[in-house]
Amino acid sequence: MPMEGSILLDHGAGGKASAELVGGLFAKHLGNEVLGQMDDAAVLPRPTGRLAVSTDSFVVDPIFFPGGDIGSLAVHGTVNDVAMRGATPLYLTVGFVLEEGLAIADLERVVASMAAAAKEAGVKVVAGDTKVVGRGQADKLFINTTGIGVIPEGLTLGAAQAKPGDAVLVSGTVGDHGVTIMASREGLGLDAPIASDSAPLNHLAAGLIKACPGLRTLRDPTRGGLATALNEIAALSGISIELDEAAIPIDPAVGGVCELLGLDPLYLANEGKLICIVDSEQAPAALNAMRADAHGKGAAIIGRCGGERAGRVWINTSVGGRRILDMLSGEPLPRIC
Repeated sequence: MPMEGSILLDHGAGGKASAELVGGLFAKHLGNEVLGQMDDAAVLPRPTGRLAVSTDSFVVDPIFFPGGDIGSLAVHGTVNDVAMRGATPLYLTVGFVLEEGLAIADLERVVASMAAAAKEAGVKVVAGDTKVVGRGQADKLFINTTGIGVIPEGLTLGAAQAKPGDAVLVSGTVGDHGVTIMASREGLGLDAPIASDSAPLNHLAAGLIKACPGLRTLRDPTRGGLATALNEIAALSGISIELDEAAIPIDPAVGGVCELLGLDPLYLANEGKLICIVDSEQAPAALNAMRADAHGKGAAIIGRCGGERAGRVWINTSVGGRRILDMLSGEPLPRIC
C-alpha cells in the first residue's frame, strides 16, 4: 500500500518514521541483495579492471518535466559521466535531502523513476542516505549520486586524447533539455512538443568502443552545452576544433524557441547526448554505431580537429561566415540539473 501524507522532520530523525520511509518507499523500489543488507557500508566484489568514480548533485527546478524528472536525471547524469571514460557502470550510491512538507506521493514517483532508470542502465543502487530539513531550507528535493564503474585494461579515453585530423560527432539534437526545463519553469505555452533528452548513454558508449578502436574522446555536453564541452576538449588536448553549423542537428521546435528568446542552442544543456572524437577514418563506423542505438539515431558528423591555434573552437556558419565559439559566459538558466 502506498505511503501517504507529507515528509515530516520525524522522517529524518533515525527512528520509527525513518525506518518506515526506508522500508516502505526506498527499499520497495531500489532494493537488491546488496542494499537489502542495510548495513553501514556496502560490501562489493573486487572488480577486474580500473575503477571509474563520479559524483554529482541534482537540484533541477521543476522536479518533474516532459521527458523525465529529478530521479531519472540523477541516474542518467552519473551513469553517463562514468561511461564517458569507457567504463561499464555497475553501482550507484544515492543521497536525498528532503524538505519538510514534500508530498510522499511525489517522492515515491521520483524513487520509482530512479529504479526504472537504473534498471535500463543496468546498474544497482548499493547504498543510500536520507536527510530532512525544515520548510524553506531546501526546495522540495535534492539528490546526490555517486557512480562506480570498471574500465577494461588497454582502453584510455579522455578529453586530452583528441588529435589533429580527428572527426567530431554528436549523437543527436542539441539543446533539448535546456529548452524543456526553461519552458516548464516559465510556463511557456509551446505548440510544438518539446521533451528532455535525459537518457542513459552507457550502452551507446559501449557500442562505440566496440566498433571504433580509434576512439579518442567521449563527453556528455551537459551544463554549458556543446560549445563549452568542445572548448574543454580543445584546451585539454592542445588542438583546435572546426564545426560546420549546417551539420549540427537541432530540433526545429528547439531552434524556434531559441530564436524567439535570443538563446544559442549550442550553449544549452543536454542530458542524453554525447560528443565522440575519433580517428577520421573510423568516423563512418562511429556514425553507424551511434545510429544503431535508440539514443543515437540522430547522430551526425559535425566537424574536425586541427593543429593550429590550440584551444580554439571555430564554426563555419550557414551563411558563409566564420566565428569563434567561446566557453559559456554567465548562467542563462540556473538549476538545470
